Amino acid sequence: MKANSWERTSQENSLETANTLVMNSANLQEEHNEQQHPKVKSFCSVRYGMAIMLHLCHLTFSAQGQSMSIAIIAMVKHTNQSNYSNISTEGYPDTTTDTEIPVYEWSPEIQGFLLSVSIIGMLITTIPSGYFAGVLGGKKIAGLSLLISSVLNLLIPLAADYGLSYLVFVKIVQGLMQGVGLGASPAFWPKWAPPLERTKLSTISLTGFTTGNFIGVLIGGFLCEYPGWPSIFYIFGGIGCVFCILWFSLVYDDPLNHPFISDNEKGYIISSMVEQVNSPSWSLPFKAIIKALPFWAIIVPTICRFWLVSNLTTSLPTLLDNMFDLNFKKNGFLSALPLITSWITMTVGSHIADFLLSKKVLKVIRVRKLFTFLGMLPPSLFILAMPYLGDIITLIFLILAMSMSGLCYSGFIIGPLDIAPRYTGFLMGLETVSTLISALISPIVTGLFIKQDAATGWKNVFFLSSAINFLGMVFYLIFGQADIQDWAKEERITHF
Repeated sequence: MKANSWERTSQENSLETANTLVMNSANLQEEHNEQQHPKVKSFCSVRYGMAIMLHLCHLTFSAQGQSMSIAIIAMVKHTNQSNYSNISTEGYPDTTTDTEIPVYEWSPEIQGFLLSVSIIGMLITTIPSGYFAGVLGGKKIAGLSLLISSVLNLLIPLAADYGLSYLVFVKIVQGLMQGVGLGASPAFWPKWAPPLERTKLSTISLTGFTTGNFIGVLIGGFLCEYPGWPSIFYIFGGIGCVFCILWFSLVYDDPLNHPFISDNEKGYIISSMVEQVNSPSWSLPFKAIIKALPFWAIIVPTICRFWLVSNLTTSLPTLLDNMFDLNFKKNGFLSALPLITSWITMTVGSHIADFLLSKKVLKVIRVRKLFTFLGMLPPSLFILAMPYLGDIITLIFLILAMSMSGLCYSGFIIGPLDIAPRYTGFLMGLETVSTLISALISPIVTGLFIKQDAATGWKNVFFLSSAINFLGMVFYLIFGQADIQDWAKEERITHF
């Protein structure tokens, strides 16, 4: 017995010594990497330049997507008629020229279809493009999709003049291209973002959608008045075409092939991701992904959060008009205000999150759950209280709800980069599709609530949005993880 006890003690001591040696070796290797490849400051780094380029790409996509939702207010002459395709014989005059800008007689059903048809196209292509970009790289896929989308944006006024069927066709193809771009853009970060900078870099990229929405909402109403609604499509389409020149010149799939990156920064990025498995592969463990709770811990709160956000953004002009009786210019400014405050919150939150990780104050999963909690609980409470408050306080709470929700970008939204960097493009494609499904369904439910009685309907909309958002938060707090999953690791073949 004593001999066995001595053997067990000896084995335990040997294991402890081995573990200590491994840890010391890892620490020495890490220190060696840091000395050999010192961290390059963000303001002069190519990786942050990549984040800005992706920000501008998303901004352009978002502004083009907003073009129709803003312009359709000026495009439609009689919203209460059901003539589906006729052009009104009356135009409204341009304030500076003698030309007349066409106005169309589209029913509310046709208007709703035109606003949603692009989303249908995006649903089709987002997931496949994320998969292919993860294997082939995102530069050409995202760049070509942006170029085609921009050209189609320029053609929308002409297509509307030719007839409704031509306009629908252009919008469907544009939606397909936008879905390709959205699915391809996350594929850059497994190769470009060091683990301790993932939150900042990905958030800089993703805030482009918020910036694009802000610009579209803020200036869209003024462009409709001067020089007219076609200018919205020409301006954002032209900007997209010009930006594509910069995209193909400055964007590269990985730091190894970028011509302007320094050796220090290249070494820093590569050495920081030595333990990450990012090698592209055509294999896709779809069954394992579907069965994984950490995957659903990202998808479920994505749907729940965007249900609330979609109601606040899509329905906000109508809400402001019903509650505050605001004119179009003031409505446009107030609709844009929550977007810029959200941008600030997302940016500040990402820096705080990466600071907590770099200083080892909290583990990755603790940071993700903290920011998910802060990004979902306060908005649920704000929305729940809105029906019982005065006009000004209600507006303040609405802005606070939108702003706090932006903290989720440092929480569960970045989850695919944590649990499966190898399949980030595909998983974020699924995440994007989840938001699109929410964006399609939530306005329909909102319309059903407010159809009979606006006051009671809005109250029910707030209650439902608050409850759904809260349940999404609880689901992530219980099941969320931040460790690389077994199905996302490199398979190693052992020879016997």
